Amino acid sequence: TKMYLQKNCNIKSFSISYKPQNINISDEGNSVGSGQQSVSVNNEHNVANVDNNNGWDSWNSIWDYGTGFAATRLFAKKLCIVHEINKEAVPPIHVLDALAKEKKLINGYLSLTRKGPGGPPPKSLVYSVNPNQVDDLNKFGKSITNMCRKIPTYLAEEIRGESLLFSLGICFKTDIFGILNISLCGKVVA
Repeated sequence: TKMYLQKNCNIKSFSISYKPQNINISDEGNSVGSGQQSVSVNNEHNVANVDNNNGWDSWNSIWDYGTGFAATRLFAKKLCIVHEINKEAVPPIHVLDALAKEKKLINGYLSLTRKGPGGPPPKSLVYSVNPNQVDDLNKFGKSITNMCRKIPTYLAEEIRGESLLFSLGICFKTDIFGILNISLCGKVVA
């Protein structure tokens, strides 16, 4: 996005130009406490960007389908958490694109995966965050490197099955349009 400011005779005007993404959808019918959520899918770069604007609890997530990694930036904690994309639970980019478009069109109901309020619950993923900072972001791809540059970044590993029985401590929970819940757990997010 480029912004130009002109000052003529004490009159300020703005001219904004932009290169549109393939899709940019906002969640106008959000749940109580969830804030406003939007997703942008860039099919050219094979990347999805999810923004959750909820005051101090705001976060941003990038899913880089090309590298197989996702990162979530927690604004209140001033940190990033990177993890592998679970391809069994995270919808492929073309499905995410379709879900976002359909959600916008039918005002809050996901009919591809959920039939209104009575449909199946969203998939849930739980990650344990390693307390050691990542020293080289480049292995996660350009999009994640750009988002997490100059802030503490940690790697998280998915916890599956019976491993969930032990205490994970405090978790930061994200809800992506009611289709996927992700919990990032450990001392780093406390």
